[in-house]
Amino acid sequence: MTVDDAQLERAATFWVREDADERQMDSDDVRSQVDEFLSQRKICALATGGGDSIRCTPLEYDWRDGALWIFSEGGLKFRGLRESGRVSVAVFDANGSFGKLRSAQIQGTAQIVDPSSSEYEAEAQARRIPLQTLRDMPEPMWLIKIVPTEITLLNSGFKEKGFGIRQTWRP
Repeated sequence: MTVDDAQLERAATFWVREDADERQMDSDDVRSQVDEFLSQRKICALATGGGDSIRCTPLEYDWRDGALWIFSEGGLKFRGLRESGRVSVAVFDANGSFGKLRSAQIQGTAQIVDPSSSEYEAEAQARRIPLQTLRDMPEPMWLIKIVPTEITLLNSGFKEKGFGIRQTWRP
């Protein structure tokens, strides 16, 4: 079977069609669910891209003040950050079974935080990393701030409460 453009478009819009008739939560409730979910986890997969470079990197994050904060030594993900700053992030329960899935898909923009800024200092303090330790490193420890433009939660448990399993929050 050859797959044509119409079939691919139908596949691409599957969840748009599925979600159209599902009951949506109030935006504040979705935000509360986002905060709870992201605060209880610490590992994400960060996807960056630009030109011929696409990278997906597992990283530790902190969810604070409506943003993801990621310290990183560097790596190829910075090519995508430099070229576009648009990112996609996935956070999920690794061993979810059918009917018990929980995940977050995050679209947003990333910026590199100036190491001399108060934001950088605040994140170091939140992580209990001595600022001097970061400053004494032979290579900089970069801080990536990801500001979401959209977060979609997938939670099979939402169905039990009368809502669609996918709920989207747009800040």
